[in-house]
Amino acid sequence: MAVQPNFQRKNVYKDFDLSLTRNPLTNDIGTKTDAAAINQSVKNIILTNFYERPFQPNFGSNISGLLFEPADAITIADMRQVIYTCLANYEPRVQVKAVVIRDLIEQNSYHIEIQYDLKDVEKEDSTSLVLERLR
Repeated sequence: MAVQPNFQRKNVYKDFDLSLTRNPLTNDIGTKTDAAAINQSVKNIILTNFYERPFQPNFGSNISGLLFEPADAITIADMRQVIYTCLANYEPRVQVKAVVIRDLIEQNSYHIEIQYDLKDVEKEDSTSLVLERLR
C-alpha cells in the first residue's frame, strides 16, 4: 500500500498581476495570491462594462452609466445594488457583507469600499476604489 503525503497548498488562489510588473527574480510577469488576487478580480468585475467582453455581453457591471446620474441617495442605492448583484453572479469566492459608498462632490467622484468574506480561506477582507466622472 502506497503512502500518500499529507500536505496543504501554500496559496489557494493565484493570478497574474494586471499591472504587468516584472518579477525581479524570474523576469516573468508578477503574480498575486489569495486575497490580493481576489481583490484584483473584484475590481475588474466592477469596472467592466456590459458588452465589453467578447461573447459575454452580460459580464460585469454597468456602474459607469450611473456616474452621470444625479448625486443623490437613489443613485447610491442603485450603485450598491449593482455591486451586490455583479459580485454574486460573477465572483463565487466571496460573500459580500457591506458596500459603503461615499459621494465626494468636490472631486466629482464616489469612494466605494466593499467588505466581504473569502469563502474558501475563511477570512474577512475589503477593497476600495474611487470612481470618477471624467467627461
